Amino acid sequence: MIEISHLNKIYGMQRAVDDISFNVEKGEIVGFLGPNGAGKTTTMKMITCFMPPTSGSILVDGMSVEEQSLDIRKRIGYLPELNPLYLDMNVIDFLAYIAELRNIEKAQRSKRVREIVDVCALGEVLHKDINQLSKGYKQRVGLAQAMIHDPDILILDEPTIGLDPNQVVDIRRLIKQLGREKTVILSTHILTEVQATCDRAVIINRGKIVADATISELQRGAEKHNVIEIEIGDASDAIVDKFSAIDGVDEVREIFPDGSSVGRNFRISTQSTIDPRRDIFQVVVDNNCVILGMERQVRSLEEVFHKLTMQN
Repeated sequence: MIEISHLNKIYGMQRAVDDISFNVEKGEIVGFLGPNGAGKTTTMKMITCFMPPTSGSILVDGMSVEEQSLDIRKRIGYLPELNPLYLDMNVIDFLAYIAELRNIEKAQRSKRVREIVDVCALGEVLHKDINQLSKGYKQRVGLAQAMIHDPDILILDEPTIGLDPNQVVDIRRLIKQLGREKTVILSTHILTEVQATCDRAVIINRGKIVADATISELQRGAEKHNVIEIEIGDASDAIVDKFSAIDGVDEVREIFPDGSSVGRNFRISTQSTIDPRRDIFQVVVDNNCVILGMERQVRSLEEVFHKLTMQN
């Protein structure tokens, strides 16, 4: 459905998108994830034909964004980060206007507007001016304008930004529902957003793709990264080297927690599927020390994301 190959976008000396390649298949919901300034919005603007690539190619249904942009735009619904609404229009008039711009046949416009109002749950605000709506309803109107021509592909840039928790849940549910029938690229810098909504995540940082995996693959990757926090009585400095020699351990760091700690505290990081606690216990026993506390923490997907985007 969407094929991106060796895509670049350069502004003067700045390379905003740096030789990225990935595909999005029909019926997939793909999370396009990255920190602010990573290149997400620039990439989406190129996919939706709002700006041309510097080099590389984007094919949508086999058509080039540079050679067949008008045909591609008919197949895409786009919700930019800055929601393109006419605030002085009421909802029903705005949607009717967008239906006309999208060349929906006049005889079908009213029916299509009613359908999209039902899908986006806008019935209660149809005759309100858009500037009177809450942020959540404005986002729903933005989704409605992106979907009114029934596109096969939806490109959504930060669709839940600024929403309260209840509104976020509603928009996520709607996107999940839409993904049963359409191809969706959802841009966000919030990993839980992708986890709750998407089948797959593409992570971009500083213009480069640093990960492309299903959500379950990312979760399995997170399970390989463990942190053991341990408090030890009567520990010498030599014990640090012995912890470091345990298979799978890649960092041992002394920490100084607040509170009534009576021993020395260490954070032991691993990159192994093997639980190192048995070996840690044995090192403590062999050194005639006392374990005052030990806790295993599995790194969250947020921490994996942080590691990927910071080290690159």
